[in-house]
Amino acid sequence: YQDYFRSSSRFNNVIVRSSEENGNVLAKDVLLDAMKMHTEIETNVADVSETEDGPTDPYTFLDLCTPAGGACADYTLGGVCNCLISSILKLWNYDLDTLEADDDVLTTINSSSLYAKDELESILGKPVFDGNGNLVSAEAFSISYFIQDRNKEGTDADPINEGWEKEVFLKVVDESVDKSYSNLATDYFAGRSFSDEFGGAITGDLLLVQISYAVVFLFLGANLGRFVPGPGSRWTMSLAALVTVGLSIGAGFGISSAFGFFFGPVHSLLPFILLGIGVDDAFVIVNAFNRERKVARSLESNADITTRTGKALARAGASITVTSLTDLVAFAISSSSSLPALASFCAYAAIGIFFLWFFASTFFTAT
Repeated sequence: YQDYFRSSSRFNNVIVRSSEENGNVLAKDVLLDAMKMHTEIETNVADVSETEDGPTDPYTFLDLCTPAGGACADYTLGGVCNCLISSILKLWNYDLDTLEADDDVLTTINSSSLYAKDELESILGKPVFDGNGNLVSAEAFSISYFIQDRNKEGTDADPINEGWEKEVFLKVVDESVDKSYSNLATDYFAGRSFSDEFGGAITGDLLLVQISYAVVFLFLGANLGRFVPGPGSRWTMSLAALVTVGLSIGAGFGISSAFGFFFGPVHSLLPFILLGIGVDDAFVIVNAFNRERKVARSLESNADITTRTGKALARAGASITVTSLTDLVAFAISSSSSLPALASFCAYAAIGIFFLWFFASTFFTAT
């Protein structure tokens, strides 16, 4: 779909409600606060000082908006009326003075030729009409702002628009509403909301990843050798096992991204999956290494260690290869799924498992 009908605008929307439970959002005091909120969104300045293309000048919504006519009731007006905005506030031309001078906002709405009853039902939340079909009240309406897409070809990076959404739109509908507009309650969505939520989910999982790696490090150190550091302990080998997993995650994620697979919130499970497989490989290799010992460690030379390592890998190599190959094939087949999120996750997992096998056979074995 995107190949033929690529979006040219970013969508930002705020749903406006009365701060009173089930209150009338078309009460004049609520509309006035909504108009003041809109004025902030329209006029507040964003300043993303640095982008990949160098410094930028401060800018407002009028500098970024998608051009369109008919945004206001008066088609002759310029300014914000030349921007693509959708809201019932168009009846007052998005002008605070015009709304303040209106003594009967419901009469203005009901007498307007811009909105028939069915159109009012589509743009208002839970509208109520009297027996004559005149609008009496509503519980919500939305304001939609469209800004021109400025991302670079082949990427989703759009620092200019994302900067405006963060510094102006989200700040107004979140912080300013709580502080300055006591008659309003809002729900909102910005063009950057998905990436913000995904980033928050990933950041939240980082703590769990760190805890799991610390627990596994202690578990490895306690089971691969003596728990007390010194002769017979293998804490360095335990650390090498975690580094092996870390290398496979970095390489797998990097190669997958280079192939164009997208990263979603479910992908944050991969470090845990690769950690489990990597620890299992470490135990298999170390067990084979221990079983090849014929004399006390103090009597072995470096050449003997090298020979024992080769024999251990010959014994353990088949095991970790079959296990890794089975997992890799399973994930690789699943990467052909018609579900994009599942296909991408499985592709990341398959590539990560390949690098886990590679680093376990080379880097970890060498330690």
